[in-house]
Amino acid sequence: MKKSIIILALIALLFSCTEAEIDPSAVNIRLANTSNFDYKNIVINTTTGNVRFGALDSGEYSEYKVFEKAYRYAYVELEINGNTLKLQPIDYVGETPLKNGKYTYEIYTDSPDQEYGSLGITLIKD
Repeated sequence: MKKSIIILALIALLFSCTEAEIDPSAVNIRLANTSNFDYKNIVINTTTGNVRFGALDSGEYSEYKVFEKAYRYAYVELEINGNTLKLQPIDYVGETPLKNGKYTYEIYTDSPDQEYGSLGITLIKD
């Protein structure tokens, strides 16, 4: 009985690791909130559809999510204190898609009340 519990605990630990969710044959992106504000209802679109990240408090990182294709910047929509903010790329002409691997989009703002023009994004290769 004791051995069964230990084996079950080890299996649970093995499958609960975040690294197990990383797909090395895909583009894996997480978000970092580098502002002083908490984000709610975060949506990222890298041209292949909306991916919802939910909420992310100031200074926190999200879990990685798999994307079919992504670039060094993306469409971002989120809420701060009930205000919706958007980062709308014009196009991706001349951009090269990211290679498979792990990346972080650092998302920042210092003006939580402007719908357009106040969000910024920086790509970090993890």
